[in-house]
Amino acid sequence: MWILGIDTSCDDTGVGLVKDGEVVVNLVASQVALHQAFGGVVPELASREHLKVIRPLAEKALAEAGIGPKDLSLVAATRGPGLIGALLVGYTFAKGLAWALRKPFYAIHHLEAHIAAAWPPGLNPPFLALVASGGHTHLFAVEALGRYRLLGATRDDAAGEAFDKVARLLGLGFPGGPEIERLAQEAREKVPFPVPLKDQKGYEFSFSGLKTKAVQLVEAGHPAPALARGFQEAAVEHLAQVVIRAAQDTGHRVLLVAGGVAANRALQARFQEAGLTVYFPPRGLSQDNGAMVALAAWRRYEAGFPSSPLSLGATAYWPLEEA
Repeated sequence: MWILGIDTSCDDTGVGLVKDGEVVVNLVASQVALHQAFGGVVPELASREHLKVIRPLAEKALAEAGIGPKDLSLVAATRGPGLIGALLVGYTFAKGLAWALRKPFYAIHHLEAHIAAAWPPGLNPPFLALVASGGHTHLFAVEALGRYRLLGATRDDAAGEAFDKVARLLGLGFPGGPEIERLAQEAREKVPFPVPLKDQKGYEFSFSGLKTKAVQLVEAGHPAPALARGFQEAAVEHLAQVVIRAAQDTGHRVLLVAGGVAANRALQARFQEAGLTVYFPPRGLSQDNGAMVALAAWRRYEAGFPSSPLSLGATAYWPLEEA
């Protein structure tokens, strides 16, 4: 069973192919160079770039798999949330392809796709899922496929967004997460940052205070490697403390960590020390991609979820609890 998955929720164009639940092809056309000069994603430029590459990338994915469009069993795409102009490119392309081939179409939630990327075969709910990326920092109790209970989210910046902003302060490249991690490894010492919301009893996240502290420390002339290390350790510890508290309160001992921040090795090491059974996405599936969309569609199809009507539109705002 071949499933084509497409993601254009932000700046990367992702096309993936999954066969019987296994990722066969995962292609991502990055727009990092396009947006680097602006220090962040410019929505209109992102949409135009998606339009340029979506069809050639889909054709390349099929060629790498050695199949044709008629071999597809179904087509899936990210419906939301995301940048609406960017979403519409991949979502409309996928619906048009499904209609032309007379194949089922599945509209997939972006966060469910991230969770699907970290969800190993044979693991059954319930468990916790942390999605931490440039646009999202959400902690869910996954009660079943399609049943997600939001435990907590960020009050302000997303985790990945905070990494990007601090990297820009330090004169580093975009995206900032890999650059902060690289620079932190060079530090022989660290500039301490306060861990946000350390005494809270709930499960909220906040990263704006870390950004403000970084501004103050940069202005004070602290060395960039020590600053990067201090920021990364505080951000990682904040994520870990909230999730560990939720695990203790709910009794869940299994955790999925998804999204671009899941690729951070300091974060991975911290969670592996936490006494939980932790799963991360395989290499290449942390960042936005089409293969995770195909994996989510495969899970829904296997579980008997109906396909989506082609009349269903894309949406910039879509709580996962309503997916």
